[in-house]
Amino acid sequence: MIVALFGLLMPRFIMVLLWLFSDYLSEAYGTWVWPLIGFFILPTTTLCYAVAVQDLDGFTGWGAALTILGLLVDLGVLGRGRGVFKGSRDAV
Repeated sequence: MIVALFGLLMPRFIMVLLWLFSDYLSEAYGTWVWPLIGFFILPTTTLCYAVAVQDLDGFTGWGAALTILGLLVDLGVLGRGRGVFKGSRDAV
């Protein structure tokens, strides 16, 4: 339970720190709207995309892999892994 809480809060905490002390997210997105939406819906994906754009030359190659990894982490944390393979376990 503590790990799940940590997983839900840490990306948002990092986004708040980046918003307060740097222009990292605004430079990556060019606006404040997408990072704000990402804060509530997919925070790890939002951070990974910002790293991809700022440090890995955009959404190509390793940047795309990092962003997809962030998406998978968000889907696992938000859904707690339930429902993804639920149908296959019931059939076994």
